[in-house]
Amino acid sequence: MRYLFGPVLSRRYGTSLGVDLSLPPKTCTLNCRFCQLGDPPLSRLTVTRTDSPPIADVLDELRCWLPEAPPVDFITASGSGEPTLHARFGDLFRFVRAERGGYKSLLLTNGTLLPLPEVRREAALADVVKISLHAWDQESFERTVRPHPSLRLDAILDGYRAFRNEFAGRLDLEVFIMPGVNDSLEQARRIAALARSFSPDSISLNTAVRPTADPGITACPPGRLADLKEIFEGGGTAVSVSRSQPPPPDNLSPEERAALALRHPTKIG
Repeated sequence: MRYLFGPVLSRRYGTSLGVDLSLPPKTCTLNCRFCQLGDPPLSRLTVTRTDSPPIADVLDELRCWLPEAPPVDFITASGSGEPTLHARFGDLFRFVRAERGGYKSLLLTNGTLLPLPEVRREAALADVVKISLHAWDQESFERTVRPHPSLRLDAILDGYRAFRNEFAGRLDLEVFIMPGVNDSLEQARRIAALARSFSPDSISLNTAVRPTADPGITACPPGRLADLKEIFEGGGTAVSVSRSQPPPPDNLSPEERAALALRHPTKIG
């Protein structure tokens, strides 16, 4: 399989089959300092949406996989880049909805293209969407995720608010905590205030558990994460803290393990 990987075991989402819509790998709108896939060539930092890889080829792989499929909780658009850069990523969710196996769909996105109405419309086809927010203003946005020069945090937040109004499914938020970068109590308060403006159903505070693009990014200590968790709690939003990654399922073939390792490098320690 060229585009499928896993199933991946996640503490939040159970078991999911990953569908990689990025070609070439690490094509993204951001170059996050904490990214587990390292620093991409500058040519792969983009906001231009394309139809590569061919969505028909991706769906053909899914059709081959489904008859022998192990039970999974989600079929997930994720992988080695930003899935909403694919101009037809919504076709994956249409395919999942049409299947008789009762599968649910999940979109893991950095959210940077949600200001575009066409992206919001296609993203709303997923059962669950996870977006991200690690900064509180344009300067911190540029410092934490090193975005494409055209991206503005205010516009992205407006996209989040619009999507929340349009989306009937579950909206989750990831906040990646980096010591010395965005882990002060005041910084957390500012991020939490922005999060409340678009009312995610849940918030997950994550930290480094795998090698990062910037080797200076380290794991946030458990005690500090617990202090920050209190800041994000309230208003009925469920808040969790993730400090480790579960191992891959035991029944993966060598080829499946290789495909998974390509997108989820070995965790630290």
